[in-house]
Amino acid sequence: MTSPRVAFAVMGSLMSIAFLILVNHLTSPGYLWVIHPAFAIIQWPIAMYFAASGRLKAYSAVTSLLIILYLIVENLSQSPEHPWFLYPAFAIIWWPIIMYAGRFAGTLRMALIGSFCIIISYGALNLLLSPQFPWIIFPAYVALWWPMSIYFSRSRKWFEYALCASLLTSALFIVLNAVTSPDHIWAVYPIFAVIWWPLSMHYYAKRPPI
Repeated sequence: MTSPRVAFAVMGSLMSIAFLILVNHLTSPGYLWVIHPAFAIIQWPIAMYFAASGRLKAYSAVTSLLIILYLIVENLSQSPEHPWFLYPAFAIIWWPIIMYAGRFAGTLRMALIGSFCIIISYGALNLLLSPQFPWIIFPAYVALWWPMSIYFSRSRKWFEYALCASLLTSALFIVLNAVTSPDHIWAVYPIFAVIWWPLSMHYYAKRPPI
């Protein structure tokens, strides 16, 4: 019952891609736009095959590889002077990594390793490909929430979580202020709003019983 569906998906995809190739050649041979719909169409038989066999981990690996290959083709055809595909590629490979990690994916150790790898990898990309602006502060800020959230949620230290998150967010604003506009101190405004999170939790815990 499953095999005919997969075969139909394969034949339907091949016929659709062949038709689009013909249309691309007849209407605009100077621009190979067929790769965009072809990439989407080919996901149909791939998803059908791996869903039928229950191999979801393998599906994540194959699909991630195809997405990265698609980005490489786009990069080489549109802007070969700058390898921008590396920026989304590292984020995409975390899908199969998390899938194959299984139960380990939800551990604090995995969060620490993952956030460290994210910061190091994007930091290297920032330094090598676009050193004009330290944009690494943004993915680093997001990555640090991963282990921080797991640690404090498991220990149920909600005030400490709010305090650390507020300090992390304040540090982001301070660094961003220093990098973008050091002559104008604007970071105090969002920091003032952020510190109300741990303050409200502290005074809520200290409230007198009703």
